[in-house]
Amino acid sequence: MVDRMCSKVGCSREPVSTLTYDYRDSMAVLGPLSLEKSPHSYDLCSIHAERLSVPKGWQVVKHSVLGDVGYPS
Repeated sequence: MVDRMCSKVGCSREPVSTLTYDYRDSMAVLGPLSLEKSPHSYDLCSIHAERLSVPKGWQVVKHSVLGDVGYPS
C-alpha cells in the first residue's frame, strides 16, 4: 500500500517527484521524491510532473537522479 499519493486533486497515482515553490525568486523546483511529506511541498506522479506548468515569467528548475535518465546507477 502506498502511504503517499500525487497531490493533484483526483489523482491516486504513486508520487515520483516533489515540487516546491520559491515565490520570492519566481521559481518552481521539481526534484526526486522527498524522504518525508512536507506541508510546504507537493508530491507529483510522473504524469503530473511531466505536465508541470508555471506562471509566465517563472523559472522551472528540474533536478534528476542520474539513474533516472538512462545512466547506470
